[in-house]
Amino acid sequence: MNIFAMADLHLSGSVDKPMDVFGPRWNNHTEKMRSNWDRIVNPDDVVIISGDVSWGLKLSEAVPDFDWIHERPGRKIITRGNHDLWWTTLKKMNAIHEDIIFLQNNSVMAGNTAVCGTRGWMLHYPGQDWTEHDEKIFRRELIRLRLALDSASERGASKIILSLHYPPTDSRGSETPVTEIIDQYDVSCVLYGHLHGDEAEKHAFRGKIKGTEYRLVSSDTVGFVPQLILSERSIDNEI
Repeated sequence: MNIFAMADLHLSGSVDKPMDVFGPRWNNHTEKMRSNWDRIVNPDDVVIISGDVSWGLKLSEAVPDFDWIHERPGRKIITRGNHDLWWTTLKKMNAIHEDIIFLQNNSVMAGNTAVCGTRGWMLHYPGQDWTEHDEKIFRRELIRLRLALDSASERGASKIILSLHYPPTDSRGSETPVTEIIDQYDVSCVLYGHLHGDEAEKHAFRGKIKGTEYRLVSSDTVGFVPQLILSERSIDNEI
C-alpha cells in the first residue's frame, strides 16, 4: 500500500469558480488531477488531501466534489483548508462516502502509520497585520494541533504523518509555535499546501527540521500529481 498526498484541489462541481483566472497552469486542472490520480493510485492506496478541497459554501454544494473524489481510486483522508467553508461536523461529513475520512482533532491508521491533521493558520511576522481575531484562531489551532498529535501518538504507530493546510514555518525553516509543538512528537512527515505559484517559491520550506520532513503538496506546485509519501502494507480506517 502506498500513501500519497496533495492539497488545494479547488474543485467546483456545483459552483461557478473556474481556476484558470489564477493563471494558465490551472487550465483544465480537474482533468489533469483525474488523469494523474487514476494513473498512479491503486484501490488499496491512501491519498491525504491537505485542505481547500471544494469551493462549495455549504455541505450540499460540496457533495458533487466529494463524489468526484469518491470516484478516484484509493482511500481518502481529508483535513480542512481555509476555503473549506462547507466544513461541518465529522459525523455528517464522514457519512457521505465510506472511502472518504475527514479528520479534526483526531487521527486514523493507514497500515502502521497514523495520519492526523488540522487547518493551522497564518504565521505572525513583524510588520504584518495581526488582529485579536487572528490571535484567537491561531491559539485555537495550536490546541487542535496538539490534540491531533496526541491522538496519533497514542496509537503506537511506527510513523506519524501530519496534514496541515497553512505553512508551519517560513522558507528558512525557522522555529515557530507550530514547529515547537511538532518537535515534541515523533512526526515523520508534515504536509502542507496553501502556497501557489511565485508565493510557493518565495515562502515554502521543503526539507527536514530535527528529523521531520516538511513537504509542500499544493496541487499546482506538484503538477496536479498526487505525491508519494511512503509505502505501507495495509490500511485500517477505524477512527
